[in-house]
Amino acid sequence: MLIAQYPTPEQIQELLRGPADVPVVMLNLLRFKERAGAPDEGASGVEAYGRYAEPMRRIVEERGGRFLWMGRIDSFVIGASDTVFHAVALVEYPSRRVFVEIVNDPRVREISAHRAAGLEGQWLIATTAGVV
Repeated sequence: MLIAQYPTPEQIQELLRGPADVPVVMLNLLRFKERAGAPDEGASGVEAYGRYAEPMRRIVEERGGRFLWMGRIDSFVIGASDTVFHAVALVEYPSRRVFVEIVNDPRVREISAHRAAGLEGQWLIATTAGVV
């Protein structure tokens, strides 16, 4: 299965077609590099990603979002996949538009080198509260 680091323009447009004025919770499935690339050579992928995640938390929170939960993946209980992820994070944003604004914030571009250095790939899944 394909894992990526960044959304395509088509994926952003699909995201923005969702409910406009309700919170969106992003389910992040993260796969880290064993050893980080530039600019974090010598660090683990997890350490490099942490250099992105901490300032990103502050940016998200100042825009009204919140980090709900993050933890490591231990095992499959139901189902199986050839794609192995190392961690899961749930991050709530006030709206899909705010999410896109945060992603395009110049401060996020500044710290994104650490994200790319540590992250091998990711699935990012937008979710909206409610029953299917």
